[in-house]
Amino acid sequence: MPLNGKPIIEAKSLSKEYRRDSLRIPVLNDISLTVPEGEFLALMGPSGSGKTTLLNLIAGIDRPTRGTVQVAGTDIGNLNESDLARWRARHVGFVFQFYNLIPVLTAYENVELPLLLTKLSKEDKKKHVETALSLVGLGDRMGHYPRQLSGGQEQRVAIARAVVTDPTILVADEPTGDLDKQSATEIMQLLDRLNKEFKKTIVMVTHDPRAAEKAHKVMHLEKGELT
Repeated sequence: MPLNGKPIIEAKSLSKEYRRDSLRIPVLNDISLTVPEGEFLALMGPSGSGKTTLLNLIAGIDRPTRGTVQVAGTDIGNLNESDLARWRARHVGFVFQFYNLIPVLTAYENVELPLLLTKLSKEDKKKHVETALSLVGLGDRMGHYPRQLSGGQEQRVAIARAVVTDPTILVADEPTGDLDKQSATEIMQLLDRLNKEFKKTIVMVTHDPRAAEKAHKVMHLEKGELT
């Protein structure tokens, strides 16, 4: 269960539409959502229902057409682009379906990337990276390149990269979507552990009912509306 019920994410009356010439394409319609600290929330729904758009609004990757998003007390709609980029680097860990690792960098270097924006000493960076990689069970693969790892291992490197800065929230977009059943199970066990042991607040988009079983709460998006 969530830790203390204090809201960490508060989205109010969120709407998002995209414009193509004079055409308005609505994606989300008047969505309000509160996520308590320590929650593990799964968002489900058919393709095109707006799940990833909602995730991107919460993570400050995209801006709403109308409505507000507060994360840990910050109204992220009020931040300019450079402040928003700094805010994301500090507060949000991202896990994507296709890992988004950089092929010419080792596992160690991929995980270190978010720390390059911090003022940590070289020694502290090293400690953070080693801790994150051993947390995901890849302490012995630090020098490996993505092509030398299985899909499940690549996703674990991506999760290490997402948690290395100790972010306020983790957002995961179809984290098991490109994995076989065994690897998917391992990734979900890892996210479950991050939530339970390390009290990470996680918002995850998934099509997979087995993945959603690990969440405390499942919400469904249907044609841009939450149920």
